[in-house]
Amino acid sequence: MFIKVTKSGKYEYAQLVEAYRENGVVRHRVLLNFGRLDHIRNHPSFQRLALKLAELSAVETNIHTIEDISEAEISNYGYLAYRRLWEQFGLPTLLGKAQDRVTFDLEQACFLMAVQHLLTSRSKLGTYLGQNRYFNLPPVQLHHLYRALDILARSKESLEAELFFRSRNLFNLKVDVVFFDVTTFHFESVRKDRLRDFGFSKDGKGNEVQVVFGLLVDQSGRPVGYELFPGHTFDGHTLESALEKLAERFGIHRVIIVADRGINSKLNLKRIRDRGYGYIVASRLKK
Repeated sequence: MFIKVTKSGKYEYAQLVEAYRENGVVRHRVLLNFGRLDHIRNHPSFQRLALKLAELSAVETNIHTIEDISEAEISNYGYLAYRRLWEQFGLPTLLGKAQDRVTFDLEQACFLMAVQHLLTSRSKLGTYLGQNRYFNLPPVQLHHLYRALDILARSKESLEAELFFRSRNLFNLKVDVVFFDVTTFHFESVRKDRLRDFGFSKDGKGNEVQVVFGLLVDQSGRPVGYELFPGHTFDGHTLESALEKLAERFGIHRVIIVADRGINSKLNLKRIRDRGYGYIVASRLKK
């Protein structure tokens, strides 16, 4: 095996290559792509790799111990698994449709936020400051993260529908049981607006404004869609919007609604029955 440097365009790339013989002819096959040479040169992660190889081969190096490299210098390669899933769901194409007249890379900004949330949830500022941990991930500007959120909000319904149908086809799903639940998210603020308002807080923050979040998931726990409601909305009043979402946007007609007792009212149960759905709802035990 040997390290091979190849040039493509204006960049050079490093590869781990194995030589083998086939029908008397020496051939090469690439075992591992290390990436762009300018990215890996003097990179701490590759110094660690060199240290281990040197240790195994008893070659002296200038790097004495792995402790010489701080944790902050270690790059994250694990995000590549999420990148594969991201591509399987066709998100680069879907976000490309929402890219209209956007001058920055919307898909890259969204991927950075998604992978950061999956690995270690942080604020958008924290995501921006920590993005160098991800090996070979293109840099994203902080204001592009915030702008991406506005674009996602405008494209929410079309993205949800596309992802639902792609997920159904990808996993060969039959969606006939849907779980619906509602929770609240509070803000460390007392300023009200069209969404943020005072209401019953499920996390005991009744003295701060909040929003009500309703989530629909299938029987495997995969999200179907969500809705945000003003903070003063009662749980039971969120159901009608959820039912309309199921029937009109996703074409789901045979449904069993499973929900907590916040949905359990005569009017809500009538709405469920009127649409031909079944239901399983929690109920208070009589003393």
